[in-house]
Amino acid sequence: MVELRHLDDVVGSADLLPAIRRELAETEALVRDGSYAEPIGRRLLTATGELAQLAGWVAGDAGQYAEAQRLYVGGVLAAKAAGDEPLGAQLFSSLSYQITNVGDAEDGLLLARTAVKGAHSATPLVRALLLERVAWASARTRDRDATLRALDAVDDAYEQRSPGIEEPEWVYWLNRAEIDVMAGRCMIELGAPGRAEPLLSGAVATYPEEHSREVALYLSWLAESYARTGALDAAGAVLDRARGYAARMPSTRTDDRFRIVEGLIRS
Repeated sequence: MVELRHLDDVVGSADLLPAIRRELAETEALVRDGSYAEPIGRRLLTATGELAQLAGWVAGDAGQYAEAQRLYVGGVLAAKAAGDEPLGAQLFSSLSYQITNVGDAEDGLLLARTAVKGAHSATPLVRALLLERVAWASARTRDRDATLRALDAVDDAYEQRSPGIEEPEWVYWLNRAEIDVMAGRCMIELGAPGRAEPLLSGAVATYPEEHSREVALYLSWLAESYARTGALDAAGAVLDRARGYAARMPSTRTDDRFRIVEGLIRS
């Protein structure tokens, strides 16, 4: 499980998805057909929910949105059966993020807020992650005040993290750079690309180069910040860098991002 999750950082979705599907199917079979004590059953259901979230995320990155939605919903049911409230919220929130990006942002916002309200026992990093999805959906609906409130809440939650608080392993990737990237993306959506550039530049500079997909995605947002401030040469140069990273780790998300930025540069 942990190995598969971390492989998502460095392996393309098309290559990784079959392995996650197999692991999920095997775990579901154990839940369905196995004989075990209740604590083992809860752990198996939690594993099912976590694998469903990872499979949904990877399927979405590969452009398989209907499958991703099915996986997220199935994962919610497993998390509920396991009594794992934060995991259920993460699955709802992941679905909200997909809907915000490729569907109706208002629906995505409603689901993101529902995830936050349902996560009463969320740890600081989990709460920060859930609130990020609220901020993004708010920005996509062009609600400036709601976006800024959500971003402030993200910062507050992140600052409450502590070595004494055990976080779920699935939130390992959320750090200050990731939060700055989301804030920068929100600023672009709100029509403030000049505020986005320093956030994105600083975050990209700290990002591991082997995480090629994320570097490509974040560079695409940096390129968009330049394009929207009229710095088209800088935008083109950054987009070329992004293409170099994307070639190592193909993704539907990077393809979509490149089309948007290319359109801005040509217009």
